[in-house]
Amino acid sequence: MRDLSFGQYYPAHSPVHRMDPRVKLLLTVAYIVMVFFVEDWWGFAVVGLFLLVTIFLSRIPLRVALKTIKGIAFLLLFTCAINIFFVKEGTPLVEWWIIKITDEGLIFAARMALRLIFLVMGANLMTLTTTPMHLTDGLESLLSPLKIVRFPVHDFALIMSIALRFIPTLMEETDKIIKAQKSRGAAFDQGGLIKRAKALLPILIPLLVSAFRRAEELALALDARCYNATPHRTKLKKMTLGLRDLIAALVLGGFMTVVILTDKIFVF
Repeated sequence: MRDLSFGQYYPAHSPVHRMDPRVKLLLTVAYIVMVFFVEDWWGFAVVGLFLLVTIFLSRIPLRVALKTIKGIAFLLLFTCAINIFFVKEGTPLVEWWIIKITDEGLIFAARMALRLIFLVMGANLMTLTTTPMHLTDGLESLLSPLKIVRFPVHDFALIMSIALRFIPTLMEETDKIIKAQKSRGAAFDQGGLIKRAKALLPILIPLLVSAFRRAEELALALDARCYNATPHRTKLKKMTLGLRDLIAALVLGGFMTVVILTDKIFVF
């Protein structure tokens, strides 16, 4: 669990780290939309190239960016299995009893796996290059028009920031509890499914207690500092759009155009 990097911030001096958080949030949404529109292998190649270039510019080691795939390994396998066994179109490759595997099923499963990997890595890259405080400020600024309908924008942004901040903390806490239970003789990888599920109870109960304790401590700390006691809070650092933000938007727009064109030109 310590190898998972989702929700963690990787400090570095790069153009991606210095970008405006509002622009990074909007570009991440545009990137997710672009990934959903990809249907061709050439389009996946362009998206992969864009992701590698962004990782290089952010000066984040590739092994750190790839760690997130470990956390979705089960989801990847499950998604691939569902698509392989339930997509019946195409030329049959394996037929046995009720099992039928076709070439279209394999291709569709590969596309879904690539799409899921690109989505998770792209979203993770935003959290790796943006601190939780900057994410909160950017999200609050983007949602500020909702204040007209009395939507609690600041509270919502704060909740999202705290949730992202506590993901690595809870993972580290889970790892400590597992090691402590194993030192007491607990076995989590033996027996059937029901026995393994029961073996998780000594992990889940202390984890929930620890999470509630941390939440109470955080609430007391915010209350002691009179957080949100004033209706109009000021910012120590004001967000400003720069030339790098405009260049990043133009580059992503260019990549999205290339992806759309390649999907129309190269159709398999």
